[in-house]
Amino acid sequence: MKKKIRIGILFGGQSAEHEVSIQSAKNVVAALDKSKYEAVPIGITKKGKWHSFTQAQFNLLASKNYQALPEKVASESLPIVSVKQGNLDVVFPILHGPMGEDGTVQGLLKLMDIPFIGADVLGSALGMDKDVMKRLLRDAGLPIAKFLVFHKKNNTVILANGVRPESTKDRSWTSQDDELFLFVKKQLGLPFFVKPANLGSSVGVSKVHSSEEFDRAIDKAFSYDRKILVEEGIDAREIECSVLGNEEKIASVPGEIIPSHEFYDYEAKYIDEDGAILDIPAKLNKKQVKEIQEMAIKACQVLCVDGMARVDFFIDKKTDKIYINEINTTPGFTNISMYPKLWEASGIPYAALIDRLISLALERHKKRV
Repeated sequence: MKKKIRIGILFGGQSAEHEVSIQSAKNVVAALDKSKYEAVPIGITKKGKWHSFTQAQFNLLASKNYQALPEKVASESLPIVSVKQGNLDVVFPILHGPMGEDGTVQGLLKLMDIPFIGADVLGSALGMDKDVMKRLLRDAGLPIAKFLVFHKKNNTVILANGVRPESTKDRSWTSQDDELFLFVKKQLGLPFFVKPANLGSSVGVSKVHSSEEFDRAIDKAFSYDRKILVEEGIDAREIECSVLGNEEKIASVPGEIIPSHEFYDYEAKYIDEDGAILDIPAKLNKKQVKEIQEMAIKACQVLCVDGMARVDFFIDKKTDKIYINEINTTPGFTNISMYPKLWEASGIPYAALIDRLISLALERHKKRV
């Protein structure tokens, strides 16, 4: 019999998206063809402890629907070096957010010479930092919404260099300074969004209509990151497109998210079963579909992202202009996640998608070696 491919499933992690990662891992393990693959689940707790699980242990863990991996689990704590000694053929780092999706784990796996699914170190890092990502997309001529970037030092909010409008000078404000709100309002209009620069799943994101909401939004975003984005609010349709491939990339049919909440926040994505309608494929004309697919692939090329990505777009409801919102280098793989659903609608079912991702990882590693 042909030897099974041992695939390490890295899940959990130390970011605020820990819970989403657990749900993604459950679905990936369930979808693996057991005749071809041997899953080796490796969980990372919020405190950074690594634990390996047998298939039975993982199934039991998954059945309990943990919101977070318990710090004390049945398996022994796993030294990271043991990952290399585990004779893994490939690793799927299904980790969302910092300390997993940002190039840190990808660099570790690369040092250990283990093939892994998804973007390489550089692409992962660029995809995680919304500030750097948007500047590179903008410089490549891709349309993005207007944005400002702020750092916080002690009780002072500082407008970051290099991303401010040309008409403004270096500025700083105290955290609760009304002048800060007035400045942002003048630059971006109302409403606008405040978000951490290095998180996903809409964690820490707020939609702001007033100075009172702004103060809360600033504090909330800075509680997750040392750098935050403030971005113009566009009355838009939310469109997503999945990309697959290394040098030769293909794009899925686009899908539309129609949130029942004011915007597609964390609760709408993962808690409220009626938080959004997923319209797949999106009701777009052929020209719009082609433009979105081409922009999705170009965004991956600009940001050095191979393997997989989900690229999110806005279509202005008044002008029909298309904007790139962001790229996700490790999109969700839950049973309601858009990345696999878009490929299913494009003719690649979930299990076959996992096959393709594993093949892409092994192919890239072979070429690098």
